[in-house]
Amino acid sequence: MNDDSTARLRAWRWIHTWSSLACTLFLLMLCITGLPLIFHDEIDAWFDAPAGAAVSRREAPAQDVDAMAELVRGRYPGRAVRFIVWLDEPDQYRFGLSPGAPGQKPFALVDARGPEIAGEAWSEKDWRHGGPMAVLLRLHTDMLMGLPGSLILAGMGALFLASLVSGVALYGRYMRKIPFGTVRRQRSRPLRMLDLHNLAGIVLLAWAAVVGLTGAINTLDSFVFAAWREHAAARQSAAPPPGPPAARPLQAAVDLARRTLPDHDVSFLAMPGSLFSSEGAYTVFMQGRTALTRHLLHPVVVRIHDGALISAAPPPWYMWALEGSRPLHFGDYAGLPLKVIWALLDLAMIAVLVTGLYLYLPKRRRRPGPAGSPRPAP
Repeated sequence: MNDDSTARLRAWRWIHTWSSLACTLFLLMLCITGLPLIFHDEIDAWFDAPAGAAVSRREAPAQDVDAMAELVRGRYPGRAVRFIVWLDEPDQYRFGLSPGAPGQKPFALVDARGPEIAGEAWSEKDWRHGGPMAVLLRLHTDMLMGLPGSLILAGMGALFLASLVSGVALYGRYMRKIPFGTVRRQRSRPLRMLDLHNLAGIVLLAWAAVVGLTGAINTLDSFVFAAWREHAAARQSAAPPPGPPAARPLQAAVDLARRTLPDHDVSFLAMPGSLFSSEGAYTVFMQGRTALTRHLLHPVVVRIHDGALISAAPPPWYMWALEGSRPLHFGDYAGLPLKVIWALLDLAMIAVLVTGLYLYLPKRRRRPGPAGSPRPAP
């Protein structure tokens, strides 16, 4: 091996070692908390009361969104409605409210058949009130630290991707010595552990890269929606002059969005000035009807004053990247069988991380390997 090859090998080993060690404990936490989150819907269903026969949103009768909004404003004076979510159950809506007094819940649940207030709810990310699944979700998304925690996890995702790339570079040299899949049982335990670590790591490479990249993208959701809001505001400034005011502005916005994208269903409506909509406009987020496209939101921007359409163009690429990364991260786009596969791969990844830590325990006295072979690397 010439000097250049030796220097490259040492550089790859250094990158792999320290990028792996820096992010391993974070990745273990993410894998452990992510395992039950893969089955989030199924776990929630176990604790919910059984519901009647489901009615699709296409079959559910149209509701007067303005009447429901007035009901909520009358019940919660001084608290602005920020967004309205169409729930999977027919006639059921969730109204997001601005903060109230300490202890007040941020969501009002509305049954449109009255309409009437059906209850209140905490955010699924409110770990203080949302139960064990809410704690796991917050640990997984920001370690209970808010935006700083999300940015730390984004950095750990970048280090994880660096460890994967450097691991592939090391594994290519390592595989010149032994056939693929070999576990040297006749050698010491650390060498057997190294073989298992390398084999499992290369088998999980594609899945780990997808989950790591999508996880890093998910931590940036607040920045993505802020960029989208600026994008929508620029389109609004180029819209034609307003016409007569709409009599029922919220319902008019929803009806216009349904006519504009007839093959989509309403996901939620964002009020002006919220994180999801610019000033002076309602934004109706529409979703597809397949297992994957129901996660891809298509915004329809409607002017407040007269209910005129401002934009229904496909969202920018970064919005698709964020929305598409969510189902890929948790395997939530092909039903329970894929979730089971995702869980098994998650367990295998935990094994890779544990063996990597074992190979670098401080008490271990490492012996030099055969000439030209890399030392154990997590």
